[in-house]
Amino acid sequence: MNHWQNEFMAEYRRQEILDEAEQIRLERAGIQIQPRVYQPRFFERTMFNFANWMIFTGKQLRKRYEIPVVKCNHPSTESYAH
Repeated sequence: MNHWQNEFMAEYRRQEILDEAEQIRLERAGIQIQPRVYQPRFFERTMFNFANWMIFTGKQLRKRYEIPVVKCNHPSTESYAH
Protein backbone atom coordinates (compact mmCIF):
# COMPACT_ATOMS: atom_id res chain seq x y z
CA MET A 1 0.00 0.00 0.00
CA ASN A 2 1.17 3.45 -0.66
CA HIS A 3 1.07 6.38 1.72
CA TRP A 4 -2.28 7.74 0.42
CA GLN A 5 -4.11 4.46 1.07
CA ASN A 6 -2.73 4.27 4.62
CA GLU A 7 -4.01 7.77 5.37
CA PHE A 8 -7.37 6.97 3.82
CA MET A 9 -7.75 3.79 5.89
CA ALA A 10 -6.68 5.59 9.07
CA GLU A 11 -9.24 8.34 8.45
CA TYR A 12 -11.93 5.75 7.62
CA ARG A 13 -11.21 3.84 10.84
CA ARG A 14 -11.18 7.08 12.88
CA GLN A 15 -14.62 7.96 11.50
CA GLU A 16 -15.92 4.46 12.33
CA ILE A 17 -14.71 4.84 15.92
CA LEU A 18 -16.39 8.25 16.21
CA ASP A 19 -19.64 6.83 14.82
CA GLU A 20 -19.53 3.93 17.29
CA ALA A 21 -18.87 6.32 20.17
CA GLU A 22 -21.82 8.49 19.08
CA GLN A 23 -24.06 5.42 18.86
CA ILE A 24 -23.04 4.32 22.35
CA ARG A 25 -23.67 7.83 23.69
CA LEU A 26 -27.14 7.88 22.12
CA GLU A 27 -27.96 4.43 23.51
CA ARG A 28 -26.89 5.48 27.01
CA ALA A 29 -28.87 8.69 26.76
CA GLY A 30 -31.89 6.70 25.61
CA ILE A 31 -31.56 4.34 28.56
CA GLN A 32 -31.18 7.17 31.05
CA ILE A 33 -34.19 9.13 29.80
CA GLN A 34 -37.28 7.61 31.32
CA PRO A 35 -40.47 7.91 29.31
CA ARG A 36 -42.59 10.65 30.80
CA VAL A 37 -46.20 10.03 31.60
CA TYR A 38 -48.46 12.62 30.00
CA GLN A 39 -49.91 14.83 32.69
CA PRO A 40 -52.21 17.49 31.30
CA ARG A 41 -51.94 20.92 32.83
CA PHE A 42 -54.76 23.11 34.07
CA PHE A 43 -55.63 24.53 30.63
CA GLU A 44 -55.73 21.10 28.95
CA ARG A 45 -57.90 19.64 31.72
CA THR A 46 -60.24 22.62 31.58
CA MET A 47 -60.61 22.45 27.80
CA PHE A 48 -61.15 18.69 27.91
CA ASN A 49 -63.88 19.02 30.54
CA PHE A 50 -65.46 21.94 28.69
CA ALA A 51 -65.55 19.95 25.43
CA ASN A 52 -67.15 17.00 27.18
CA TRP A 53 -69.71 19.32 28.78
CA MET A 54 -70.55 20.80 25.37
CA ILE A 55 -71.00 17.33 23.87
CA PHE A 56 -73.20 16.23 26.76
CA THR A 57 -75.28 19.43 26.61
CA GLY A 58 -75.67 19.09 22.85
CA LYS A 59 -76.97 15.54 23.23
CA GLN A 60 -79.44 16.68 25.88
CA LEU A 61 -80.65 19.53 23.66
CA ARG A 62 -81.15 17.13 20.76
CA LYS A 63 -83.22 14.86 22.99
CA ARG A 64 -85.21 17.81 24.20
CA TYR A 65 -85.95 19.54 20.90
CA GLU A 66 -85.21 17.45 17.82
CA ILE A 67 -86.66 14.09 18.80
CA PRO A 68 -90.09 15.47 19.88
CA VAL A 69 -90.31 17.39 16.58
CA VAL A 70 -89.72 14.16 14.65
CA LYS A 71 -92.43 12.37 16.62
CA CYS A 72 -94.90 15.25 16.22
CA ASN A 73 -97.23 15.10 13.18
CA HIS A 74 -98.15 18.77 12.97
CA PRO A 75 -95.69 21.65 12.55
CA SER A 76 -94.93 23.76 15.58
CA THR A 77 -95.91 27.43 15.43
CA GLU A 78 -94.26 28.29 18.72
CA SER A 79 -90.67 29.31 19.12
CA TYR A 80 -88.49 27.58 21.67
CA ALA A 81 -87.35 30.87 23.14
CA HIS A 82 -90.09 31.52 25.71
